[in-house]
Amino acid sequence: MSSLTDTQRSNARLGLWLFAVYLVLYLGFVLLSAFAADVMERPVLAGLNLAIVYGFGLIVGALVMALLYGMLCKSEPLDKSSNGSASPAATTGDEPQGDLA
Repeated sequence: MSSLTDTQRSNARLGLWLFAVYLVLYLGFVLLSAFAADVMERPVLAGLNLAIVYGFGLIVGALVMALLYGMLCKSEPLDKSSNGSASPAATTGDEPQGDLA
């Protein structure tokens, strides 16, 4: 049984939409490579062929989508019960150290 919050659902939906967009772009690259190789060989930018430009575009597009996802994702509200404070052991450095030998 899943107990996702509204924020988690919203973030997952955004991630799936961005994935679908990238999938369509990548599918176009694969289909062009498989069925229209002559189109991929044509120079389109500064003497580079479409395959190179499209491939680098996919890489840059993935990075842009990752940044976009990071900016648009909603964060979970802080848990009010913990008052935002860390445990005493975490703040004093007095946590037990395991056997180092």
